[in-house]
Amino acid sequence: METTKELKKNQIHTVRIEGYADGGAGVARIGGRVVFVQGALRGETCEILLLKVNKNVAYAKINKLLSPSAHRMTPDCPYYPRCGGCVWRHMEYAEEKQLKKQRVQDALTRIGGSAAQVEEIVGADTVLRYRNKSIWPVSPNGAVGFYRARTHEVINAEHCLLVHPAAEAAADALREWMGRFDVRGYDETTGKGVVRHLFARCSAKGETLLCVVANADALPHETELVSALRGACPDAVGVVLNTNTKKTNVVLGDTYRTLWGSDRIEDTLCGLEFRLSAPSFYQVNHAQCEKLYAKALEFAELTGGETLLDLYCGTGTITLTMAGHAKRVIGAEIVPEAIADARENAKRNGVANAEFFCGDASAVAAKLAAEGLRPDVVTVDPPRKGLAEGVIAAVADMAPSRVVYVSCDPATLARDVKRFAERGYEAARACAVDMFPRADHVESVVQLCLAQTKKP
Repeated sequence: METTKELKKNQIHTVRIEGYADGGAGVARIGGRVVFVQGALRGETCEILLLKVNKNVAYAKINKLLSPSAHRMTPDCPYYPRCGGCVWRHMEYAEEKQLKKQRVQDALTRIGGSAAQVEEIVGADTVLRYRNKSIWPVSPNGAVGFYRARTHEVINAEHCLLVHPAAEAAADALREWMGRFDVRGYDETTGKGVVRHLFARCSAKGETLLCVVANADALPHETELVSALRGACPDAVGVVLNTNTKKTNVVLGDTYRTLWGSDRIEDTLCGLEFRLSAPSFYQVNHAQCEKLYAKALEFAELTGGETLLDLYCGTGTITLTMAGHAKRVIGAEIVPEAIADARENAKRNGVANAEFFCGDASAVAAKLAAEGLRPDVVTVDPPRKGLAEGVIAAVADMAPSRVVYVSCDPATLARDVKRFAERGYEAARACAVDMFPRADHVESVVQLCLAQTKKP
């Protein structure tokens, strides 16, 4: 709306918000320069205050909202926006779904160079209390909550609209136990203090597994801690102590000790029974996960006679979901505990056509390719950093007809789509799935077809 020769910090400008950036900011332009406006919605006219001006972009906050969007709503959380867990609590859900779908489309087009169109975004039936896994950082002064946006300052959140009530009750119990026995939380700067995190898993079957992450091999007053957690969570099946003494942002260490009960939790997903340990990967939104896997199965186009390779298989959720529709399924995962769970899960469900290998995805894929494995379909569900070049090369060497790529990051997905295109695979179908309502992340599924097998 405005043009100016020079932008400076503390200037006030009137702008119209054109769209959204990753991280939740609204996007405007002043004299051709992009300005990120925290908390602004598409279509709004705002008077903004410039907070920081760089060569190519500027950052601002709303000074006065002149023309609010019809999609703006009053946030329903008292910690918003101080807590960094949510970014869209000031926006109606319909608008959130649209912006997430557009984010996936923009990434595929601009980064991936793909002509594929995102067919839909699969929205959630509920945006409340959907997380079956919660990680609560603990501050040196005993605050148990979540990080303030873009910091490691812990907000002492006693209520969270995303987490399961059982996890919230456990956080309350840990907070009270630390105060009663004067147990110090971990200090990232000094490496001192005892309690680092509370890690909670809650299943759709009603079970809860609690894991306390400590900067020590043992905790003071462990018996009282177990009693407090069990009292707060009657559905708890186990309390586990994880030791992490490294100066790192990684939550879990390598050592576990069961303080009470079981170190596993049971859940039902897509009609199958799964047994999960604390470090095993498992999607955090049960209802949306079933929709995500249904879409992956649709894109796999299995007829019952195929061999399918599932890389980054975790506890075998995708592998076993596909098993009933294929002749043979093979899963690979680098976490030993997850592979142990995957093998156990196959036995529990009577799945005889599944096998699992423990190892780095690229190494396992290369080994299987060298042994002559030629899967008809490959599925991948990598972490946020996406696929290593070695994984893409190994998959392409196997020449499967289709690759089904499940992603939690549109940018790395698009980068990898482009890399696959260089090896003869074209994105044929794409879909977004809102696994994380009110948060800034979006899941997506892309079907990649080998050029000579691509449908007309």
